[in-house]
Amino acid sequence: MNSKPFQGLSQSIGSVVLCVSVRRGCRTISQIPASLPGFLTVRADRDLKRSGKRKGGGVAVLVNNRWCHPGHVSVKCRLRSPDVELLAVSCRPYYLPREFTSVVLATVYIPPSAIAENACDAISSVVAKLQTQHPNAFVAISGDFNHASLSATLPTFQQFVSCSTRENKTLDLCYANVKNAYMSKTRPPLGQSDHNLVFLCSEYKPLVQRQPVTRRTVRKWSQDAEEALQSCFETTDWMTLCQGYEEDINAITGCVTDYINFCVDNIIPTRTVRCFANNKPWITSELKNLLNEKKRAFKEGDRELLRSIQKQLKIKIRDSKEAYRKKLENKLQRNNIRDVWSGMKKITGFKQRKDCTDGSLDTANELNKFFNRFSSGTNPASSSPVPSQSDIPSSSDPTFSCHTPALLSSNAVMDSSGSINLSSTKSGDAAAPFTSPSHLSVSRSQVKRQLERLNRNKAAGPDGVSPRVLKACAEQLCGILQHLFNLSLAQEKVPVLWKTSCLVPVPKKTRPSVNDDYRPVALTSHIMKVLERLLLVHLNKQTRTYQDPLQFAYRHGVGVEDAIIQLLQPIHCHLDKAGSTVRVMFFDFSSAFNTIQPDVLCQKLQKTQVGASTIAWIKDYLTNRPQFVRLKNCTSNQAISNIGAPQGTVLSPFLFTLYTSDFQYKSETCHLQKYSDDSAVVGCIRDGQEAEYRELVERFVAWCGNNHLTLNVNKTKEMILDFRRNRVESNTVSIMGEEVEVVEEYKYLGVHLDNRLDWRKNSKAVYKKGHSRLHFLRTLRSFNVCSKMLQIFYKSVVESVISSAIVCWGSSIRSRDLKRLNSLIKKAGSVLGTTVEPLEEIMQRRILQRIKKMMDNPEHSLHKTVRQRKSVFSQRLLQFRCNTDRYWRSFLPTAIVIYNNSLMT
Repeated sequence: MNSKPFQGLSQSIGSVVLCVSVRRGCRTISQIPASLPGFLTVRADRDLKRSGKRKGGGVAVLVNNRWCHPGHVSVKCRLRSPDVELLAVSCRPYYLPREFTSVVLATVYIPPSAIAENACDAISSVVAKLQTQHPNAFVAISGDFNHASLSATLPTFQQFVSCSTRENKTLDLCYANVKNAYMSKTRPPLGQSDHNLVFLCSEYKPLVQRQPVTRRTVRKWSQDAEEALQSCFETTDWMTLCQGYEEDINAITGCVTDYINFCVDNIIPTRTVRCFANNKPWITSELKNLLNEKKRAFKEGDRELLRSIQKQLKIKIRDSKEAYRKKLENKLQRNNIRDVWSGMKKITGFKQRKDCTDGSLDTANELNKFFNRFSSGTNPASSSPVPSQSDIPSSSDPTFSCHTPALLSSNAVMDSSGSINLSSTKSGDAAAPFTSPSHLSVSRSQVKRQLERLNRNKAAGPDGVSPRVLKACAEQLCGILQHLFNLSLAQEKVPVLWKTSCLVPVPKKTRPSVNDDYRPVALTSHIMKVLERLLLVHLNKQTRTYQDPLQFAYRHGVGVEDAIIQLLQPIHCHLDKAGSTVRVMFFDFSSAFNTIQPDVLCQKLQKTQVGASTIAWIKDYLTNRPQFVRLKNCTSNQAISNIGAPQGTVLSPFLFTLYTSDFQYKSETCHLQKYSDDSAVVGCIRDGQEAEYRELVERFVAWCGNNHLTLNVNKTKEMILDFRRNRVESNTVSIMGEEVEVVEEYKYLGVHLDNRLDWRKNSKAVYKKGHSRLHFLRTLRSFNVCSKMLQIFYKSVVESVISSAIVCWGSSIRSRDLKRLNSLIKKAGSVLGTTVEPLEEIMQRRILQRIKKMMDNPEHSLHKTVRQRKSVFSQRLLQFRCNTDRYWRSFLPTAIVIYNNSLMT
């Protein structure tokens, strides 16, 4: 091979980098010219002893001097083994987008005889070290991969070669850690090579071009400004302010809201700032001035001034980073975890703020009409009235039937009229609450306590009142807000301003195409949310005996892990017997929250201990709700909604669980469980007896129709688990005339379930997500923050993903999957510079915590099952009889072993 093909190649396409792999046919790769005009050549000759090859070869990288100065190219790694040959170089080009600090190029050659898994692991280890050294670098890996693929070991990297490189096969690949970076084109082979050339055209757009500069108006909060605002509200005569409105709740609410906003506008100054997408949090105004001076010197052609400013700029950047780091560490020492966490997210770019959905006024109106489609044709004025307290049937009414055992009794405190006084739950309140014999009331201290718990960083609702104002002035505003809350409860009316919703469309997909691809998230008044939180506590007590024990959402002491364990325990237990089959139906609702019928909900609440006054207030809360859609540059016209509950509020999720709580089912072979609107029916089948399972599905479908809940049959899936050698073809289940698709795997509550119960898909998904989080950890480490901050970030961002729902799958995964996840944890440990707790220890610790919570929580669905295993002679738990290793490694048998071992220690 001579230099002519390379010279012609570089001249014809003007490449900035040439990556070459020579697999055989020459003693060395010295035939690649060392002095190709305009290029710097970096080579890694094949070591015949290390590689075990008999013929020469190797890999090389040629860097165009017009793209990068030769002095800014350095070799990072040379790897030679029987499975892979690798050369990695680091470049600092003349121009580089601000989001990248350098470019790392790796060229590899994997021979056909190599073990693909070993080769990929070796490449992954090298890339992990390089990304630790250069966390913000652009990393590209190219070469002859033959039968290997990096999709499993480097799941966050994207492959860009889509054309054939040898005959009709794609053997030469290119991976990069940036999406949509290249477009591949095929070119004729180089010299006598049997591989085609691949020309990669850059398609990457810098971040500053993808996200234009935005202008925002922000308030300049300070301690003096807060004190001035508190003094203003302290001296306000609220009774005089509201005089003349009598008992008009809407007028009084509007007056108080306008006054609060008026005081804020006059006391708290504002300023307009420009936000650049590629700005770093440590960039100060002095640093920006230096950058502007550098640009001016460059335009004027003053090289001496440019060199001087560059030196100053380098020192200033280092000082700015150091000052920002010390600022975060000082906050950590003061135990200000919220600001520390906010600063770490800014440094790493983790969960950055996303802009609103773009669109025109017509798009906004169309979305608002679509979100309000269930309210079309409704007339709340003609709906049935809410009965009085005397008309409400007792809890023993046979029409309210449950298929579950006796439920818990309520601890609610009731007065003679049947209503509940919220102030009776706390003693020592500073001021006497508004009292009435027939409705709820709140106290001043309760309102103040909830105001102080608000998150000051949340966006203001349609009323314009910021939660920061409410939190900073909780002492001054709690009195007037208490009066408004009690007036609202007494009149059984919610002010229109409080139930107005600003709907922000959140895309369900990366590239939404239709209206159904958006989820409406409601921004509502924070004052209203305070009242909702006060009511939620007592509504929960009043309705506790009527809640579904197999509803795992919005309940204290249970959550996602408990729902998954409840789903899997009867499956494992039943499949442990020979000739058994399990069918699981996963239901999907279309806009479940938006289809709640207020009249139907009120009829259900009448059968609970909730008073008639509260029911009337809830009905008013759900009806005549103004709503509008806000896009990036426009706001839609207002529409009135009378159906459903707004997503993003405090009461709506709980009201939905009450709406669905009257359909409960649990027997020895079938049960229905729920997590909010995610419902699943589990049927344990033996000898082909599916009657109970099919009947339960039919009854639930009919109940959904009667309660105006729309099932999405296309997204409703069924999974059949059958480990028999001679499987019998199962008949499909039809819902509303459509056959339900039978799937081999299903994502349930964030966990990937499969019909083999070996958790392969879930392990792969966990590895991929955990691997993507390592980038943020490496970025934070490059900032030289203290080890404690690194540990906090690792626990919150990386470990939380790897160990998500680990009690459900940790003991059942394959050893090779466990090894892969532990290797990911070791990589994180190398970034932290310390030993990190392995996955097995995390699993055992959390399983022990989970089973203890089950034993201590009488309301848990598996509490009785665990308690029945208690030995009469000791504190130990009796083990289940397990016929298969699959059941033995499931949650409960594993938890019993861990619990019994803990008693010995």
